[in-house]
This record gives sequence, structure tokens and C-alpha cells, in this order.
Amino acid sequence: MHITKNAINEMEQRYRAAFINSLGGFKSLILVGTADSKGATNLSVLNSLFHIGANPPLCGMIFRPDVAERHTLDNILETGWYTINHVTESIFKAAHQTSARYPKEVSEFDAVGLTHEWDSEHKAPFVGESNIKWLMQFREKHDLAINGTHLVIGEIIEVYIPDVALQSDGFVDLEAAGTITCSGLDSYHKTLGLGRLAYAKT
Repeated sequence: MHITKNAINEMEQRYRAAFINSLGGFKSLILVGTADSKGATNLSVLNSLFHIGANPPLCGMIFRPDVAERHTLDNILETGWYTINHVTESIFKAAHQTSARYPKEVSEFDAVGLTHEWDSEHKAPFVGESNIKWLMQFREKHDLAINGTHLVIGEIIEVYIPDVALQSDGFVDLEAAGTITCSGLDSYHKTLGLGRLAYAKT
């Protein structure tokens, strides 16, 4: 099958979204925990997390255009703090449900039955049921003119991880932690490792 640009442009909107979102393969599946300046919490499932650099430790996320209220993005810009929480098999249905458009006064934590967990300084809420989670401090926001999306860059401040998942060379074993992944907008997957390879040299 050969699909041209014209054919893509002519696809029905939801069909095109499903096609393009799943075309790139498996993605990081995370829950982003935030709170506003008054302490009202928000939880949102995202699949756009990506690594930017290790020194300083930076991650980026893409937020969709402002066609609707973006409580997670608003809270990050208001307070400067957020958490990233891995999703496991036991909570993937609850994680998916956070994508529903709840009003700002409704916390997705409460709506889907996940647990608020705060660090000692109460900067942003973690997901109690998540096995790997970390606190992020907002660093930069870039508005992408090409499609109206927003790139948010944050710095990793502290990480919570099970002992069994952290190997002696610093590698994080996601399968040992029970982390799952996703493809497209609504397909969730467990993984099976094939092995680690040595550093490639010519």
C-alpha cells in the first residue's frame, strides 16, 4: 500500500489522527501530576515525553494547541512544578480515563481513583500507584508555529524508583518495574526485552 500526502490530507479527521499517531511506533506512557497555586490537583495522561539531555537532566513534552482548556499546562506555567509517573498494567484503564475533559474543579486523581502522593515540600502530586516517578521543575516553553502545539522542557529534580529496576550501570529496567507502553491514542502494551547490546564501534 502506498499512501501519498494527498491521500493523508483527504482522510477523515479521526481516521487521520489514529493513523498518524500510531505510525511512529511505541511511545512513553506517563501520567503528569500538577497542582495550581491553591493546591487543586490535576492528572493527565500523555504520550509525548522525550529525552533531551542528561547533563543537566532534561525532558520535553508536547502539548496540543489551545482549542480547549489545558489545565496541566496552565498549572505547570503557574507553579513551575510537575511530576512524571510511569503507568503499570494495574492502572492503565484509570490512566486512560484521565484524558476525559473534566472541569478544572474536578481532580482526575479523585475521578479515576488514583492516589495523591506528595513529597515533603508539596510542590506537585505524584501518583501513589506508580512504580517509577520523578519531580520536574519547569525550564522553558516554546510555541511551535507550524501547528500551534507547545513544547515544555523541564529538569529532573528527584526520582523515586524500585531497587529491582535500577541496574549497576545506571540502566533502568522498565520491565522489572512493570512499566507499560502505548501506541496511537488508545492502544496499551506490555513489552518483552530482546537483550542489551555492547557500545557500537567501527
